[in-house]
Amino acid sequence: MIDNAHSSVYTVFTYRPVSKKRIIMNEKTRNRILIVLFLGVLMGAMDIAIVAPALPSIQKYFGVGERILAWTFTIYVLFNLIGTPLMAKLSDKFGRRSVYILDVVIFATGSILVALSPQKSFTVMLIGRAFQGFGAGGIFPVASAVIGDTFPPEKRGRALGLIGAVFGLAFLVGPLLGGVILSFTTWQWLFLINLPIALSVIVMGWRLLPTKSSVSQMRFDWAGLLVLSVLLASLTYSLNQIDTKNFFSSLVSVRVLPFLLLGLVLVFIFPIVERKAADPVVNMNLFRRRQVRLSSLLSAGAGLGESGLSFLPALAVAALPGVINTHTSSYLILPLVLAMSIGSPLVGNLMDRVGSKVMVFSGTLLLAVGMMMLSTNSISGTLLGFILSGVVIGFGLSSLLGAPMRYIMLNETSAEDRTSAQGLISLFTSIGQLTSSALIGAVAASRGGGVAGYGGAYRLVGIVAVIMIFLTLGLKNRQQELSTAQSDQSNLVTESK
Repeated sequence: MIDNAHSSVYTVFTYRPVSKKRIIMNEKTRNRILIVLFLGVLMGAMDIAIVAPALPSIQKYFGVGERILAWTFTIYVLFNLIGTPLMAKLSDKFGRRSVYILDVVIFATGSILVALSPQKSFTVMLIGRAFQGFGAGGIFPVASAVIGDTFPPEKRGRALGLIGAVFGLAFLVGPLLGGVILSFTTWQWLFLINLPIALSVIVMGWRLLPTKSSVSQMRFDWAGLLVLSVLLASLTYSLNQIDTKNFFSSLVSVRVLPFLLLGLVLVFIFPIVERKAADPVVNMNLFRRRQVRLSSLLSAGAGLGESGLSFLPALAVAALPGVINTHTSSYLILPLVLAMSIGSPLVGNLMDRVGSKVMVFSGTLLLAVGMMMLSTNSISGTLLGFILSGVVIGFGLSSLLGAPMRYIMLNETSAEDRTSAQGLISLFTSIGQLTSSALIGAVAASRGGGVAGYGGAYRLVGIVAVIMIFLTLGLKNRQQELSTAQSDQSNLVTESK
């Protein structure tokens, strides 16, 4: 699952424009460029949307357990995190066209590897997913940079909005398309459909995209990216290997303890590395504000809930035998997606009246209720109960993944830090996604999979959501938000004078 606020997966690190001169071109050419960018982003977004309904079929094909199956999603997000800042930087140095096409080629190569993976080689499949994540990591930020380079300021908002809307479109159409394809053929074709799209993007992109932008003189934060990557990989792997039935004994095992300790050590090293970096991956100064810290933690919780929904089809197949199968399970994601589509604009309108605190509190409450509903056999064991759970969760996530969290960051940071602050929301959402896929895989496997396994996993997510409810109490109310905004405006007026 991906949020409607441009996807935490694709916008972990926001592009910082370095070009002082916009590339001049006519309206017709810009529209053609927009089509190229649209298709590339759609390809990446659609791939994630389709993977969720395919998980039961993938698990059956490779014969893997829930713990290993979770890496289908985890490894994608991890390499996406690595690819995003790297590809954005490379596009500054080598030009948008070359790097954008490279991203698409890497993504297409990964799609081929996944589709052609031998039945007894799940490792090849994971390598393919890593390629996909790494390539997709650069598609959206480079697309955003191209818009900044080629569109005049008064038209950039519309262009970026169109590209951002791709994610909502993909996750509305993806489950339907996935269900139709799985009804007629095998899961491999869910990935092979990427190839004609990729070929079209490569051909059109080579003809239309600008060859060169300005060159950034800022040194890339290689040390920060390396530490962050190892940190996340270590913690994710250690969490995935925990046996919840034998928690303490598994905690001190060689598969958990060394990686857990490494990750915890790097948690303390990472801020030191970032404070020394000229252009850090994460601006650590932002965490001085309490609202930023709370918003980051809440975003991680939202990512945890969002990612967990990728396993809904697997729970549906286990909980509703004879009613739902691997071909039709994808359709049960639709009520959730529709609820998010309806809820996101509604939340935006209500937030202007009641403030972000009320909306985030409501979202966490609905998320907790929905997850607890899924964990209850008497509810998830009926088709109606399953649908209602999805609707409740969808409305909850529309508050947590949409406007309120990003508004808080905008309201609490200065103009020069707003880009970095938005990146923080995306980064912590992705961290939550990584954590979720690892934990759900671990809990489900520890309980033998099926209804008991996934039910226990969603109960854990529900408990996290309850903790999030208490965190929201520390957010500013509407009056305090307006006071902060008015104070910032006054400071801007004073500075202009």
